[in-house]
Amino acid sequence: MTLPQAGADSESVWPLGFSTNSGLRSDCDWQSRDVGWAVFPVGILVNTSILAGTLVLDLSRVLAGPWATQILADLGATVIKIEHPNGGDDTRGFGPPFLPMDDDELSAYFISANRGKHSICIDIGQPEGVALVTRIAERADVLVENFKYGDLTRKGLGYEAMAEVNPALIYCSITGFGQTGPYRARPGYDMIVQAMAGLMSITGEPDSNHGQPQKVGVAVADVMTGLYSTIAILAALKERESSGEGQHIDMALMDVVTAALANQASNYLVTGEVPQRMGNEHPNIVPYQVFEVADGHMIVAVANDSQFKKLAARIGKPEWQTDPRFQSNAVRVKNRQELIPMIAEIMMQRSLDDWLGIFDGSGIPVSPINTIDRVFADPQITSRQMQQRVDRVPMVANPIRFSRSTLTSGLRPPMLGEHDERLIDLLGLSVAELQELKNKQIVGKKS
Repeated sequence: MTLPQAGADSESVWPLGFSTNSGLRSDCDWQSRDVGWAVFPVGILVNTSILAGTLVLDLSRVLAGPWATQILADLGATVIKIEHPNGGDDTRGFGPPFLPMDDDELSAYFISANRGKHSICIDIGQPEGVALVTRIAERADVLVENFKYGDLTRKGLGYEAMAEVNPALIYCSITGFGQTGPYRARPGYDMIVQAMAGLMSITGEPDSNHGQPQKVGVAVADVMTGLYSTIAILAALKERESSGEGQHIDMALMDVVTAALANQASNYLVTGEVPQRMGNEHPNIVPYQVFEVADGHMIVAVANDSQFKKLAARIGKPEWQTDPRFQSNAVRVKNRQELIPMIAEIMMQRSLDDWLGIFDGSGIPVSPINTIDRVFADPQITSRQMQQRVDRVPMVANPIRFSRSTLTSGLRPPMLGEHDERLIDLLGLSVAELQELKNKQIVGKKS
């Protein structure tokens, strides 16, 4: 087989996404800003990203699954996103805001979790649609899905059926409560899981301040589950190198949030005492919280005794350095109710800029509380290139930075069914066969 040359119409010589471990991939627009590609001296265009040649079949929607598959795409995998012909991923309609795209639009929510993917509309409610997805699964390295428990099994696309046609397939199922247990059939959304897994019980102002349980401002149950799922998939790919076998990964949002309770869960398991809401205070470290200043608020996060001594000096209380009530973090936690009001009174006497100047160079962790616009204007964020734009679409960049390897970021989030024609290369369909599938409304978005 002839290898694609730089600038060549590669789709005519190499099937979409397949490399047979060569590192070559045919889904790149050679004129795109795909930083994961390099032209070698012989003129061959080679994908230098870590997961080059890995094919991911994405049957997930909304956030947890798409977050995982977006990371895999950033790492160089070819991600085929299968969407329902009638509207596609639910988040395409999550808005406003929407970004106009020629005669269509993309929701900001959808943009956040779907860069680097190829969208193909297939109706898996029809047997011929199931057969098409099965044929893609035969060629895939990874399948990610977040259907309710049992749904894909009933359609003939469950793990056992897919493992039969592709024993090397890594099949990741993401649900609210997992594949086992009394809640396995329940729907599980981020806010439900933040509540059930205890996160909301420790988030928000305390009852004494007339507070109530609060959810986190971002769907952290979904995002963290996407991260844990990515870790599990990468581990399974590594294990497959020695075993040659795939496996089923069972990810549950409730498990993930429970695990992510971290020190709060450990505090309970060690003491038997139920953690309470503390607002912006820390249960194990003092002072580590928000303080009001003359013109706003700021964070002071003293994490060790050396930093506390520096804080005492900078705020004009050097005597606290030797005060037995405050000499160690353990006694500061014990004497929190004495120390915090004294610090708060001092902090109110100056402006935010004054305090930032006073603490500058001290080694004391402090910060303003930025709004999102200030985040993207921050010189640290701009220097790290955390905002990117691909084909007019503004996005947050992947935060991973390798010393040698590269990330792939050349494909904007796809329009619904934008890559339906790729079935010709992916499955070897003829133009006539694809058109017949469209006529039957098995492939292609519905107008």
